[in-house]
This record gives sequence, structure tokens and C-alpha cells, in this order.
Amino acid sequence: MNSSAIVPSVPGIRMLRLPEVCRITGLGRAMIYRLQAGNRFPRSVKITDFAVGWVDAEVQVWLSKRLASRRGELSEEKAKHPGRSAAPSNCGA
Repeated sequence: MNSSAIVPSVPGIRMLRLPEVCRITGLGRAMIYRLQAGNRFPRSVKITDFAVGWVDAEVQVWLSKRLASRRGELSEEKAKHPGRSAAPSNCGA
């Protein structure tokens, strides 16, 4: 029996697994979980007892906000950390 017979898929929602989230964001596993724990990254969704995923649209919104912040459209990071550079972290995948 295939899983789509048990739970119909929701049109338009795409789930990302951790390797894809790492690839899309450029962040490593530990950093993703650290940001998530601090409510600074979208929360994962429990898919099965042993698998989690992230909603693609939520990850895309997070990335859009980061880009807007870089362009100065959002000053969230500057307000939280005045004088701190927005240099990327060295979190390998």
C-alpha cells in the first residue's frame, strides 16, 4: 500500500529534507538546528517517527528576509547586533 493512499498530498506544499535545506541555505546541519532552537529559522515538521522536513515556502521566505536585510530593507540584524558585521558563518555541510 503506498503512502498517498493513506494521507493525500497537499497541493502546493513541498517538503525539504535536511541535505536539501543545507544546500539551499548554505548552512550546515548544526547551524540550522541552532537557528531553529533560537526561533530564527523555520521549524521542522515531523514526517514520520524517524524523519523530519522543512516546508519549502517557509525556507524561501526566510531566505528572502535575509536578502532584504542585506539590502537594508530590514534592519532586524542591525538592531539586534549593532556594529556586528553580517559576514557568513563558517558552518560546513
